[in-house]
Amino acid sequence: MKWPAALLSLAILGSALGAEPGMFRGDARHAGVYPGAGVPVLHGVKWKFKTGGAVLATPVLAGGTVYFGSSDHNFYALDAASGALRWKFATHGRVTSSAAVAAGRVYFGSYDSNFYALDAASGALLWKFASGGERRFSARHLHGAEPAAEVMPDPFDTFLSSPVLADGAVYFGSGDGNVYALDAASGALRWKFATGNVVHASPALAAGTLYVGSWDSYFYALDSASGKQRWRFKTGEDAAINNQVGIQSSAAVVNGVVYFGCRDSHLYALDAASGAQLWAYPTKDSWVITSPAVQDGVVYFATSDSALLLAADAKSGAPLLSLDFHHWPFFSSPALAGGRLYIGSDSGKVLALDLKTRQLAWTFATDGATQNGARLTKADGTPNYEAVYSDYFYDDMVAGTTRMLDTGSVLSSPVPDGDTLYFGSSDGQLYAIG
Repeated sequence: MKWPAALLSLAILGSALGAEPGMFRGDARHAGVYPGAGVPVLHGVKWKFKTGGAVLATPVLAGGTVYFGSSDHNFYALDAASGALRWKFATHGRVTSSAAVAAGRVYFGSYDSNFYALDAASGALLWKFASGGERRFSARHLHGAEPAAEVMPDPFDTFLSSPVLADGAVYFGSGDGNVYALDAASGALRWKFATGNVVHASPALAAGTLYVGSWDSYFYALDSASGKQRWRFKTGEDAAINNQVGIQSSAAVVNGVVYFGCRDSHLYALDAASGAQLWAYPTKDSWVITSPAVQDGVVYFATSDSALLLAADAKSGAPLLSLDFHHWPFFSSPALAGGRLYIGSDSGKVLALDLKTRQLAWTFATDGATQNGARLTKADGTPNYEAVYSDYFYDDMVAGTTRMLDTGSVLSSPVPDGDTLYFGSSDGQLYAIG
């Protein structure tokens, strides 16, 4: 039987969407490793798509479509080859959650406190689930800002939890402090688990266990079927200014070990079965917001203020690599493909590192970086904080942090697919380069 071309195209798309689940960090274990050669040599921009707000979420690819959310309150589906808009879906809040795609459905959360399931081909709403209410991590005297007695939402609590899919369920964290498991087909609640604070890290799943950190300073291992706690691990506290506390990094689970970063300035490696600490890598008061990438016995990650790109032995935690590009902070997570590491910088640049030579293969600057980078960057390449922060009052901290995003910061994590790299920028664009 010969199908009409339009029907054949839809059939191929539907088959691909069912066969190629896509999610944050590549798969449910979140190792950050992607197939293919990546982009060994950068030729330029293939296309870019402009939205009405910062694109902080990491895009996800499935079936020839790239899916992502924007701070303009919309969620988008674009043709991965051309950047042409296939559809967009309006929410009532910023979408900084990365999506998960499987079985013809796409899942994501929004700051409007809803978690959505859409038809991946058309963008039609299939169902939505209302959480107990999104919010950012908040604390008194946050980062030393005044007035000291005031409860302040953290402007660096940037991302929403990105969902993970397995066994007919979709899992995610929420600002209401819960970790949720919903039926992926219907949106019905299977279970929820209450932590002590906001959960914006993205859960990883391996061998029937869900791994996720919370702003309550604990890292949790939960039975994925029941939601019962198997163990929890305590990270650092900071009662004075609530700076060195909280888990924003999503975990990676590889070979029976779970790796995650923490704002207490450590990268941790725990035994996945018991939660026992195997090692902790100190980063000298610099947060580890990035989610680690793990390949061939090496863990790759980056730091915030010190802006270091680091690698450690996966078994022992022994330092293997420390590169200082005299750069801006890293909130983007590293992605590995074809012997190279790709990571975005708050300076509005994407870096490609050759892992064999440990040299930069290339650097790409966003439009925001090209237009505004020099104004906000010192001669040595570091941020010119003095140009945007005037005192320690909270309002000034928020305004200055917003101004720093004028550089087209890449908080989104690059996603290699074939010979193309996809990522979002605070200049409001999704880029496809290669």
